[in-house]
Amino acid sequence: MAFDGTVVAAAAAELNRELKGGRIAKITQPESDELLLTVKTDSGQKLLFMSANASLPLIYLTDAGKPAPITAPTFCMVLRKHIGNGRILSVTQPGLERIIHIQVEHLDEMGDYNVKTLVIELMGKHSNIIFVDHNETIVDSIKRVPPQMSSVREVLPGRPYFIAKTADKADPFTLSAQAFCELIAAIPRPAAQAVVAGITGFSPALAEEICCRAGVDSSQPASAYSEAELARLAGAFLKVMEDLREDRFSPNIIYRGGRPVEFSVFESSVYAGDQAVGYGSVSEMLRQYYAERNAANNVRQRSADLRKLTDTAIERCRKKYDLQLKQERDTEKRDKYRLYGELLQAFGYGHEGGEKQITVTNYYDGTDCTIPLDPELSALENAKKYFDRYQKLKRTHEALSTLLVETKNDLEHLLSIRDAIERSVTEEDFAQIRAELSDYGYVKKHGAPGGKKKKNAAKPLHYLSEEGFDIYVGKNNYQNEAITFGLADGGDWWFHAKGAPGSHVIVKSGNEEPSDATFEAAAALAAWYSSLKDSPKAEVDYTKKKNIKKPAGGRPGFVIYHTNYSMAVAPGIAPGLKPVK
Repeated sequence: MAFDGTVVAAAAAELNRELKGGRIAKITQPESDELLLTVKTDSGQKLLFMSANASLPLIYLTDAGKPAPITAPTFCMVLRKHIGNGRILSVTQPGLERIIHIQVEHLDEMGDYNVKTLVIELMGKHSNIIFVDHNETIVDSIKRVPPQMSSVREVLPGRPYFIAKTADKADPFTLSAQAFCELIAAIPRPAAQAVVAGITGFSPALAEEICCRAGVDSSQPASAYSEAELARLAGAFLKVMEDLREDRFSPNIIYRGGRPVEFSVFESSVYAGDQAVGYGSVSEMLRQYYAERNAANNVRQRSADLRKLTDTAIERCRKKYDLQLKQERDTEKRDKYRLYGELLQAFGYGHEGGEKQITVTNYYDGTDCTIPLDPELSALENAKKYFDRYQKLKRTHEALSTLLVETKNDLEHLLSIRDAIERSVTEEDFAQIRAELSDYGYVKKHGAPGGKKKKNAAKPLHYLSEEGFDIYVGKNNYQNEAITFGLADGGDWWFHAKGAPGSHVIVKSGNEEPSDATFEAAAALAAWYSSLKDSPKAEVDYTKKKNIKKPAGGRPGFVIYHTNYSMAVAPGIAPGLKPVK
């Protein structure tokens, strides 16, 4: 879910519980658009992080501080002057706006108590942190907005503060069931879009959630709903508003295949089929979600060079393979040239010269065969010319028979490396892939100092099934090679996505026979850690490890087998599997 009005409401309620009555002991500005407040409360010291970053506006309690610059920025100095050691009176949200007000009581220059407000606006590119006095006048802001930047609202010291109304939306707290139905039905858009367009604070994700709870088609306009469907939609909306009024929130992150795909402060019906992990607080949920998302982004950034290099090599290899296939098709004429040469040798003695073609009998099938001729050459010279063409194409065909296999193997190898990059997470994983690219000549080798090859610490993934069987997953070709031919015994089970680049999966079964659940979980892992992971169903081959052979001269992780079973599974990580560190 986006950082919409309901998430802000949950965050404001939590911050009010945790910070109300606390004193601001320290104010720092780690980045140009970030603030970090240290607040001392009766339950201990709390760190409040807030960001007005245009791409990622956030506010939550954190356990980790951030280093402050040696010289504090002007906005930070203004806050220290006015509300340093101030007491937090409340943390509130106006309506269902993506705005949080932190009211702070402090002593002014005359020694009198005064109240000022720190306004945190979490509105995408319009995000800001604004400091306002008791008269609703702007003292300063972390981002100043002059009239040249906005004709709607200036954010400058001395200007009045107000919430810009850029869209005419209804306040959800004032809507009855009837008013809600009339509002949504009057907007000529699909119902989910109408909710977003007509009501303050509702994101597309929350609108879809309401439609899902009501059991209505969100892609249809509300005007097309029956009275019963409109009533269910209004009921789902009022239930959300009741939860908001009563501060009933269930912070959770939705995981699909072990990766976070969404977060919400309500239990999700849209993602009912996915794994939901609950958290005790909104702050904990936000910290975890964005930490995992940032980790995934960092992985993609670190692997960008490898991905680009591999994609370039794949493109070159494909072009080379296509060219070789074209050349191979051209060699199909070789037998025709050989036949022309033989027939000219047999029947060309009656050729007087100067003709552009000659028709003779093909003694292989008795049919007439017309042979093009070079009028400047004799029949025997034309025959020799055709034999020369035949020999050339024959040599080309023989060479291409080997080259095509080599190029196809190169292409399959590169595709397997490209697939492994998508599964890599740690720097050790990337180092193994770089080593493979180097070992097979796709990049230049760079030897370690002293001429010794650095040992790589990357390990395969390890899971434990509900029955207690160890399951290993290779994340790249070298790891596939290691677990199949180093870790697995002959009686262990081997799994791999059929006809697609992917991981080898080994179930260490020993002398026991795993249950169907373990087989299905291992097959789902093999499909998930392959290029078929986004398919609704994938076919997976499995067999005893003793049936797996490595072809002579084969690339790492490339195997052959002739005895196997197959099953179709949905790619994923079964809930019963436990990761082993």
